Amino acid sequence: MADSLYRPLGGGRFQATELTQGPWDPRHQHGSPPAALLTHELEHTDPQPDMAVSQLAIDILGPIPIGEVTVHTEVVRPGRRVQSVAAEMVADGRPVAYARAWRLRRADTEAIASETATARLPVPGTSVDESPLPDFGYFHALEWRFAEGGFLLNGPAVLWARLAVPVLPGEEPSPLQRVTGVADTASGVSSELSFAAYTFSNVDFTLHLLRPQSGEWTCLDAATTVGPAGSGLCRTRLYDERGDFGSVAQTLFVARRD
Repeated sequence: MADSLYRPLGGGRFQATELTQGPWDPRHQHGSPPAALLTHELEHTDPQPDMAVSQLAIDILGPIPIGEVTVHTEVVRPGRRVQSVAAEMVADGRPVAYARAWRLRRADTEAIASETATARLPVPGTSVDESPLPDFGYFHALEWRFAEGGFLLNGPAVLWARLAVPVLPGEEPSPLQRVTGVADTASGVSSELSFAAYTFSNVDFTLHLLRPQSGEWTCLDAATTVGPAGSGLCRTRLYDERGDFGSVAQTLFVARRD
């Protein structure tokens, strides 16, 4: 088993390892590893220590093969108080994912900050789910504890998760990489439909963050709603050891499997 999600090849090129494999097709990556790699590259694009990411949107443009990918980045909107940076992932000559982040200048607003809710259970807790592990590569890159729900249980779920391997060899994941490295699991663990009978893959996910994550563990308090016209929506509150620090939303394509 690999010891990282990707291996750098130089020149913005990376080799995906088996730990990126998703549940829908063994040839394709799960959405979280590409999001974590895009985040890594965005953080190294015109880094601004006095700014923090407040919003990060990931668009999944198509199946991402487990192979070589290339990432290009750019500063879309420069600024001293507000800045936007973007990244594109290309595989087999076609764009497969796009990321855009908004950075805001840090300021001390502790005195006027709103009170936020605390997480359902402290880290790490004891998992209430003892069902067999899903057998695909990406879940071997994680540690997790279910506070509510489970892999084989339909309905809302509360899951503590952390990356057990780095995005790239020998590099400690940043707080933002830790969030994006697990956030795309929310729609899977809170599914309302059977994996065997339906496809409900997401085409995007958008994070809104009040502050950087504290600690290595991310708590996903997730619920999925299936609409009447072929789409679904997963809405998730994000917690860490300090409490509520943001949210993530995913748009789902829903269809019966052939």
